[in-house]
Amino acid sequence: MTGTLRVAVVDYDAGNTLSVTRALEKVGASVELTPDPEKVLRADAVVLPGVGAFGDCMKKLRDRGMDDACGEVYRSGKPFLGVCVALQVFFDSSEESPGVEGLGLLPGTVTRFKAESLKVPHMGWNELAVTRPHPVLSGLDGEDFYFVHSYYPVPEEPSDLLGTSEYGTVFCAAAGRENLAAVQFHPEKSSRAGLKLYENFLGWAREL
Repeated sequence: MTGTLRVAVVDYDAGNTLSVTRALEKVGASVELTPDPEKVLRADAVVLPGVGAFGDCMKKLRDRGMDDACGEVYRSGKPFLGVCVALQVFFDSSEESPGVEGLGLLPGTVTRFKAESLKVPHMGWNELAVTRPHPVLSGLDGEDFYFVHSYYPVPEEPSDLLGTSEYGTVFCAAAGRENLAAVQFHPEKSSRAGLKLYENFLGWAREL
């Protein structure tokens, strides 16, 4: 793909959208922050941020028709990046919100940190271990990223696991398949390494 990449950042009142938008612009993307599913579908690439509880995020996506749009983006083959809670809602369900269906783009469930000695939520800088090479994570193995979360996904398919971190247990910090990639941490709060991840996403998007 040549020329400026048009990236839609999904605005559904459940994400750290302004800092995500600024980070993408800083690495050269033309970004539109939008609550409109049609504009999301017309973009060259899509980023879904997420802050808050699994159930609340899913309700806000469904209220805006963004759940169907996310499925269409994935099926279209367009580059699709999820950030923080967006990683979790790509899966089937979560212990945080029993009975609430996720987007179901990746098989698996989301579980809470269980070690009694741990302070939950997990908050702070942790090292990423890349478990399967992926363009979005290129050059980032061993880098520190900023996390704020109490839950993490457990992928059913081992090949969907892209990266791990450790907090009392080794947990999924990044997952994806085909044109979909998602991370549990906040790249936009992770300084140089975070900007590198967004730069990698743009490079990957141009190749797809």
